[in-house]
Amino acid sequence: MDIHLYQPSDSFLQNRILHVFAKRGDISNARDLFDKMLHRDIFSWNAMLSLYAKAGLIEDLRAFFDDMPSRDSVSYNTVISGFAKNGCASKAVEAFVRMQNEGLKPSEYTHVSVLNACAKLFDLRKGKQIHGKILTRNLGGNVFIWNALTDMYAKCGEIDKARWLFDRLAHKNVVSWNLMISGYLKNGQSEKCIDLFHEMRALGLKPDQVTVSNILGAYFHSGYIDKAVKIFSEIKERDKVCWTTMIVGCAQNGKEEDALMLFNDMLLANVRPDGYTVSSVLSSCAKLAFLFYGQAVHGKALVMGVNEGLLVASALVDMYCKCGVTADAWVVFSTMPARNVVSWNAMIGGYAQSGQDLEALALYENMLQEDIRPDNVTFVGILSACVHAGLVQEGKRYFDSMSKFHGLIPTLDHFACMINLLGRSGCVNEAMGLINSMPYEPNSLIWSTVLSVSAMKGDMKHGEMAARHLFELDPLNAGPYIMLSNMYARCGRWKDVASMRYLMKTKNVKKFAAYSWIEIDNEVHKFVADDRTHPDTKIIYEELHGLIRKLQKAGFSPNTKLVLHDVGEEEKLKSICYHSEKLALAFGLIKKCHGPIRIIKNIRVCGDCHVL
Repeated sequence: MDIHLYQPSDSFLQNRILHVFAKRGDISNARDLFDKMLHRDIFSWNAMLSLYAKAGLIEDLRAFFDDMPSRDSVSYNTVISGFAKNGCASKAVEAFVRMQNEGLKPSEYTHVSVLNACAKLFDLRKGKQIHGKILTRNLGGNVFIWNALTDMYAKCGEIDKARWLFDRLAHKNVVSWNLMISGYLKNGQSEKCIDLFHEMRALGLKPDQVTVSNILGAYFHSGYIDKAVKIFSEIKERDKVCWTTMIVGCAQNGKEEDALMLFNDMLLANVRPDGYTVSSVLSSCAKLAFLFYGQAVHGKALVMGVNEGLLVASALVDMYCKCGVTADAWVVFSTMPARNVVSWNAMIGGYAQSGQDLEALALYENMLQEDIRPDNVTFVGILSACVHAGLVQEGKRYFDSMSKFHGLIPTLDHFACMINLLGRSGCVNEAMGLINSMPYEPNSLIWSTVLSVSAMKGDMKHGEMAARHLFELDPLNAGPYIMLSNMYARCGRWKDVASMRYLMKTKNVKKFAAYSWIEIDNEVHKFVADDRTHPDTKIIYEELHGLIRKLQKAGFSPNTKLVLHDVGEEEKLKSICYHSEKLALAFGLIKKCHGPIRIIKNIRVCGDCHVL
């Protein structure tokens, strides 16, 4: 037609070609044809609207819509749906109002799109208004409208109203069940979500992958990890959402190693992860301090092109910081094209955790200069840095600035940081005054902080008081019993030590095992105190004995005062020399040829091992 300069007498043929271009997503050729058309009608304009809506070109869609000489219901349906699906829900609602003002009658499809927009906006008032209009127009029998109403009420928090609608829907489809199950999950009612899933199966309905993803989330939320694994194992075709739900569920329920194995299986199944999946895997690497695995995931993210999003980049910063490699975290942070408060918090918190306190405080000042508003997490990092550096006055200033300059209300986490700062600096009475002035009831975090500071300072009075509160608040937590027992032991009060152990026994309080681990050649090796189970036990102890002899020649003497047992000096020496940290160090010296040796412990490292 172009070659022969043929111009049809009407728009029919060119409209057909426009629809072909629209289906293919060929914007350039479609626009070129549209501009050359001598005869355009409403179908020509609507075809272009459809193309822009499908491509997500919202500004072009809006401008093109405004330029139309006339509009019909199809025009409005296309624009409302395009806005709703592309993150412009408020514009979709505005277009719906404009459509009615122009005297056009919304169709069933229009109502579905605008209800979806109300759900995204959590605009219950507007949603109810539209529901009223649906009833007056007798459109309530349409299953798609009914599903959209159920979804809108569930997402706006009216879960009982959503269930009322769901129960009265005569011909439910799988989407109806999925929306109700998802609604319960989003409203924190995972048990009802599971019950509804069983009801669905009892009726002989086959769940799809959306159903399965939701029910996996419900099982994890309720702590039924084994049931989630069973459901997942029964799925023959697993999509990205199913895999991600499993990975995130394991990561959030203390099954980080399982999350990593699932990620490997996902890649082997040729399912491409997205940024949310990768960030969850990196979070698991951070919790386990698996640097090698985290680096491998970083490389995979680069190859797949999912490393540039804020979610993944912030997770990378957090992972490198928690693995003790703040230099690599800084490289990721400094090369981010854009940063949000989560990114800044990860880097500030990483510096504070790694003892680079001045760097954390300097970075906070840079954050303010870039007009990034700090949040509560920011100040936990800042106050932690002040605690480690002993900056009492600066800590007070930052604490006061939360409410004065940033409109933030300090939480119990912030009060705990301040109590820790004041207590470590010898201002115990001021710390206790701060507790009395708090707008909250002190919880176990506050009293644990007081107990920890009291143990550090040898303050038996406040230590015993804090421990009594903890025995009431968290009676099965072994930590307070052990810490108070250790305080008694340091004072030689062995009868009180025995009474603490008896109290633990009568209350059936279980002491958790302390252990250290080290990663060598992508394999994790775990040690407990006086461990003899490792295959290389003999050479580990030979290496450790040799190391201690060298250190003793250099002037180091093991601090047996830290052994809080009523035993002889020789037994104390043996006990402190075979701590899990030292065994991991000896193994690292044997096996690691180059680079730093990173040892992780599940509790605080003992003073003697730290000095070593």
